[in-house]
Amino acid sequence: MSLGVCGKSLLRPVLRASLSRNLLHVSPVSRSSSGSKGLVLGVYEGEKGNDSVQFTKAGEVFDNSTSGRLKELLTISGPLLKKGRSRIFYGLHQDFPHVVVVGLGDKGVGISNLEQYDEGKENIRAAVAVGCRQLQDLEVPLVEVDPCGDAQCAAEGAVLGLFEYNELKNKKKTVVTVKPYGSLETEAWQKGVLYAEGQNLARHLMEAPANYITPTSFAESIQQALYSTGDKVKVHIRPKSWIEDQQMGAFLSVAKGSDEEPVFLEIHYNGSTVASESPIAFVGKGVTFDSGGISIKPASGMEAMRADMGGAATICSAIITAVSLQLPINIIGLAPLCENMVNGRANKPGDVVKAKNGKTIQVDNTDAEGRLILADALCYAHSFNPKAIVNAATLTGAMDVALGSAATGVFTNSDWLWGLLRQASVVTGDRVWRMPLFQHYTRQVTESQLADLNNIGKYRSGGACTAAAFLREFVTAPHWAHLDIAGVMSNKDEVPYLRKGMAGRPTRTLVEFTAYLSQESQNS
Repeated sequence: MSLGVCGKSLLRPVLRASLSRNLLHVSPVSRSSSGSKGLVLGVYEGEKGNDSVQFTKAGEVFDNSTSGRLKELLTISGPLLKKGRSRIFYGLHQDFPHVVVVGLGDKGVGISNLEQYDEGKENIRAAVAVGCRQLQDLEVPLVEVDPCGDAQCAAEGAVLGLFEYNELKNKKKTVVTVKPYGSLETEAWQKGVLYAEGQNLARHLMEAPANYITPTSFAESIQQALYSTGDKVKVHIRPKSWIEDQQMGAFLSVAKGSDEEPVFLEIHYNGSTVASESPIAFVGKGVTFDSGGISIKPASGMEAMRADMGGAATICSAIITAVSLQLPINIIGLAPLCENMVNGRANKPGDVVKAKNGKTIQVDNTDAEGRLILADALCYAHSFNPKAIVNAATLTGAMDVALGSAATGVFTNSDWLWGLLRQASVVTGDRVWRMPLFQHYTRQVTESQLADLNNIGKYRSGGACTAAAFLREFVTAPHWAHLDIAGVMSNKDEVPYLRKGMAGRPTRTLVEFTAYLSQESQNS
């Protein structure tokens, strides 16, 4: 099956570049390019009654180089900058014709128990993104960024804030090269670049049209991204015949409604120093377009269902980032990939299909297809004897209703897993929130007229919870977490350092979680 023009000439270079440590040109940039450089500097709000400008360390260095001129201009140009606001100054310094000063909020803020994230880190990401975008709008191609006391967060803000999917447009925004200003924190900066590029890779995959990202092109693109990463990584693209041999009847029942062949993507990363160490298994829903099947979705908004493979995109991007960071951990990545379409072979409401573990499922709603393909993938994940299984899926509209875009809903049978996921999300700012796995919901899917299970609950309420209860019927592992990412699939203006479009969340949280897990394994 052909990848198409975008698959070969546009998507793959982006994927290859996402693994390059020099993607954003973090190497030194010549200062001789007059008029083409910009600088983003942070400034704190300060305490009430204190109107003096409070620079970061980098800001103080720059202000001294201007003999205090920047502080003077900030003082006379109006009230002190509030969090996320900016001012731009021209001709202040011969090396930087454009200087954007951004508000970082209060100095010294940290983890907020109410917000469930580190406010200081989020303030840096948001402020840096504002400054970089302003310079991009001015077509400034070279930008140095104040590390603002946390070079990783500053890099994440810059790289995430500048991303925009415009691969198919003739007119594109200025490509901006960014690097840290006056900083020796290159390791922390580079880590931030890798984290952000991982999320941007997921955004790129989710944003691309469904006629460009098919099941086959998705799998081949991930394979290409990992092609030159050495013998620690193996990628298997399993064809339909293999899926049939594995008796994945639930997965095949969804895929048969499309002319696109289903693919089962399997990634092995052996990064642990102990080869026999049990892996972490990541499983991602990979419906590259979801029409709803015979239970067809409304036409309005259906185009966004090109991103219904967000679970597969985020787990694959997280694994690619873990490989780039050379995390000492073994990982198995599994992504059942298909389309949910309407043809003469498509699932009909009331059909009964059989999953890999032998359980029969009554399909009363063909638009509840994600749980069907995940059921077989979760069964297969157990064959690797994983220490934990984490699956991600844009599974239910009910999750969006429950939490909106504020956080990813997590359903888990493991307090240990929940603790690590929550800890990771506090650091990344891409939050998670624990949801219930009560037997109350299980009974709604196990009381089925024709089969062992029904793919929808008996009642409309609690849809995200009954979907999780359904998945639990295919899990025997003591440490399993289901991440319903439907609410965080896209961004309008909720996350200030992400432009409007597909969000690629919670890729960075999955990477941070994996890093914690690798540290725990090393210390045990």
